[in-house]
Amino acid sequence: MSDPRKQRRIWYAIGGVLVVAFLAFGATSFKSNLTPYVSFDEAMASHQEVQVAGELVQGSANYAEASNELSFELVNPDGKTMPVLYEGVKPGNFEDAKQIVAIGSFKDGAFRAEQLLVKCPSKYQGLEEAGGDAAS
Repeated sequence: MSDPRKQRRIWYAIGGVLVVAFLAFGATSFKSNLTPYVSFDEAMASHQEVQVAGELVQGSANYAEASNELSFELVNPDGKTMPVLYEGVKPGNFEDAKQIVAIGSFKDGAFRAEQLLVKCPSKYQGLEEAGGDAAS
């Protein structure tokens, strides 16, 4: 019969190698799925999938229900605008958004968003403002 301590060491070594392999696989998978936030200029120059954030230019949204196509413009804090095209259901409270994050890539003169994240004002924001006015 073989030495039980030697067998235990072999199993610990195999377990250690498996743990390291799973950690390496997880780290590379996580890194490949990261989508960086970039400026409008960087998005226009890049052909990779990126995230851009900005405010909705009021009155620029146009939604075609038949084809589920949403087009609008985002404006960044510097005042630069960028046209965005999105195919999909228009997010709820889209016009009320404080900020919109578009995930996609810039092609043919517009940012083609595959996903939109709409950041709406807090539902308590109106209550705080109303409460502040009432106390004055």
